[in-house]
Amino acid sequence: MLDWNTLSRDELEAMVEAGHQVLECYRVLAKSSDNIIGEILKSSDTFYEMDHYPPGDIYDAATHSQYYYHAHREGEHGHFHTFLRSEGMDSSSKPIRQQSDQDYMSEREDQICHLIAISMDNKGFPTSLFTTNRWVTAENWYKAEDVFRFLDNFEIDLVPPSWPVNIWLTGIIRLYKPIIKKLIIERDAKIADWQKTHPDSDVFEDRDLEVTSELAISVEDYLNEIQHHLRQKSA
Repeated sequence: MLDWNTLSRDELEAMVEAGHQVLECYRVLAKSSDNIIGEILKSSDTFYEMDHYPPGDIYDAATHSQYYYHAHREGEHGHFHTFLRSEGMDSSSKPIRQQSDQDYMSEREDQICHLIAISMDNKGFPTSLFTTNRWVTAENWYKAEDVFRFLDNFEIDLVPPSWPVNIWLTGIIRLYKPIIKKLIIERDAKIADWQKTHPDSDVFEDRDLEVTSELAISVEDYLNEIQHHLRQKSA
C-alpha cells in the first residue's frame, strides 16, 4: 500500500520511535495483566454499546486533540475515534462547502475533524484503521490535504484516563501516519464515487455509507517492515 521510496530516513526513524513507544505501552501494561481496553474501561462497571468511554471524551486543551472509545460494529470489541478541534488547526484550514448544514454544526462553538478510527480486539490490540462518513461522528468535513496537516498536531499529553493509553494512541497515529494519509485519500475517492452513483442524496448524510476506507493492521509486522526499509536506506 505504501511507496516506501517516498519516505525519508527521518520519517522512517520517527515511525520506528513511535512503534517502540506503542510496544512499550503493551509491555508495561502486561506486567500488571492490563491492556489498552481495560485501562479505558477501568472506571466503568458496565460497557454499553454506543456510549462514549470515558464519559465526556478525553480532550487535551493544549493541543486540542480529542478521542473516545465505543462499540457498535460486529467483529471487534470496539474502536477509538480520534479528532482535532478547530483551535488546533491553522487559520487557512476551513471545512469544504457541503450539500447541507446539520444542527450539530451550529450547536457547538467550534469545528471538529475526525482523523482516524482504530478497531480493537478483545485482547486490547488494534486490528484495523478506518475512516468514516461525516454523519458517523458529526464532524465538519475537511479536504484530505488539511487532514494530513492535522495528523501532525494530534497529541494527548495527559494522565487521565490512563497515561499509557494516551501515549499509545498518540504513538499509533505517528506510526501509521503514511497509512492514514492513504486511507483519507481513499475516503475522498469513495465519497466522490458514491455521490456520482447517488446524485439525489446528500452523500455526507447517507446512512448507507458508513465506513469509507479500512485496512487491517499488525503493529509488530508493520514495525518490522519499517525497520527493513530503514536498513536498506542505511546500506
